[in-house]
Amino acid sequence: MEIFKTFSFICLGVFIVICSALSASADVHRHKFVIEAAKVKRLCKTHNTITVNGMFPGPTLEINNGDTLEVLVVNKAKYNVTIHWHGVRQMRSGWADGPEFVTQCPIRPGRSYTYRFTVQGQEGTLWWHAHSSWLRATVYGALIIRPRYGESYPLPKPKRETPILLGEWWDANPIDVVREATRTGAAPNVSDAYTINGQPGDLYKCSSKETTIVLIDSGETNLLRVINAALNQPLFFKVANHKFTVIGADASYTKPFTTSVLMLGPGQTTDVLIRGDQKPSRYYMAARAYQSAQNAPFGNTTTTAILEYKSASCNTKKCKAANPIMPSLPAYNDTNTVTTFSQSFRSREKAEVPTDIDKSLFFTVGLGLNNCPVNFPKSRCQGPNGTRFTASMNNVSFVLPRNFSLLQAHQQGIPGVFTTDFPGTPPLKFDYTGNVSRSLFQPVPGTKLYKLKYGSRVQIVIQDTSIVTPENHPIHLHGYDFYIIAQGFGNFNPKKDTSKFNLVDPPLRNTVGVPVNGWAVIRFVADNPGVWLMHCHLDVHINWGLAMAFLVENGVGELQSIQPPPSDLPIC
Repeated sequence: MEIFKTFSFICLGVFIVICSALSASADVHRHKFVIEAAKVKRLCKTHNTITVNGMFPGPTLEINNGDTLEVLVVNKAKYNVTIHWHGVRQMRSGWADGPEFVTQCPIRPGRSYTYRFTVQGQEGTLWWHAHSSWLRATVYGALIIRPRYGESYPLPKPKRETPILLGEWWDANPIDVVREATRTGAAPNVSDAYTINGQPGDLYKCSSKETTIVLIDSGETNLLRVINAALNQPLFFKVANHKFTVIGADASYTKPFTTSVLMLGPGQTTDVLIRGDQKPSRYYMAARAYQSAQNAPFGNTTTTAILEYKSASCNTKKCKAANPIMPSLPAYNDTNTVTTFSQSFRSREKAEVPTDIDKSLFFTVGLGLNNCPVNFPKSRCQGPNGTRFTASMNNVSFVLPRNFSLLQAHQQGIPGVFTTDFPGTPPLKFDYTGNVSRSLFQPVPGTKLYKLKYGSRVQIVIQDTSIVTPENHPIHLHGYDFYIIAQGFGNFNPKKDTSKFNLVDPPLRNTVGVPVNGWAVIRFVADNPGVWLMHCHLDVHINWGLAMAFLVENGVGELQSIQPPPSDLPIC
């Protein structure tokens, strides 16, 4: 009996130690996001701006790889809202992904919803943002994922780190801006300022007192977590007289490389080290547009923050009063610099790239022009030559449902919400980057999904087109990371361009910049069941229909199937 008691005590002790180790290795982080209007003053004017907890930008969330997030979102604003956790894999937890009418119905004013998900196998910088209308213009924040407890960065730990959120600011209500564009069929008004951590900086009116200051000291190596949260604009980013060492992107480590300039499309993140190796002083950090679409209006202003040395030699009034040194930024249309930068990315380790491909897809992306409907007045057709702007993938302009979310319709077998006949190749082959016939400018509207079996090895060629105008499109895939195995210009040629495929150490991303008048090839394994949106992260383009969605079927058993919907899932 005594032996049995001793054995039971030992077993209980071992069980407690194991449980303690497991609980110590992963935490549950609980937050409350109150979506509410708050007074925000920028460019001399005060606006009732939609915020999270009265903050603009919203709160930075910090977790470790393996942790769980539970975020209660309470909607006290007058608009519907959802929150997307950009780049989080959401393994089997698609109900928490966030895109409106794709994985959930919106959170109505006065209602709430709790997003619950675990982050596994990702480290670095991601972010969160509203995924409903244009609310993400002001509803966004950083999501920082540190290594698991007991593990360390694969490089020396930086002295300090700073999130750098690049954004856009309208001297108006962004919802009114997009609603007016939807009414007229024209392109929406461009933003009035770019921002760094919510502040336009010294080069704009009424802004210099609040300019963001980032501290550094001589000899320090610090980490900047750069996020392009701008609504519609790819951005260059530089710091005067300093170079960056890129170490990660989209929460995946990269082989380190040195550059003096970054370019991020909306949705992308880049982790860089910066060293305090210059004369102690004040240096501008600056961002401005990369504009690849010819003859399209864009904001040509420059946002600034200040990199300020803490050293004693810079504590004098004279040093503080000195004008910061300004970097020389690339020309707005400097595609060569963008190409050099984007082709420098490599995965830190040998990559597990899918090789035996089950689904080889070819998607064209681009704009379009719809003829004015006969019952519309001219005031509703203010696009080029009396048309209305549109956009598409493989000639399908994506239409979101309104009465059910796509995931809900799939899970519950609700008919009539979507079809699964999205074309895997363009319905018509043409000279994609040449002079395109005007007859191809009008895509077909539809809510079409592409079905994938669980575990399928997928390759997608994403081809830009010159319909209306060619443009660099940042294409984001929800629920997945993918390997970018090649990028190039012109029309993709399978006979020649496959020789450019990097199957050894391609970068792992969640958003790929498809080159202007060019193409990108991505690969992934469809190991996450659910409905996953793929779209251009220029929000003006997703409004026009530059999107599609994958329906990834359940595999075998519980661990290859999407979890049941949570009890508080919003209803339409």
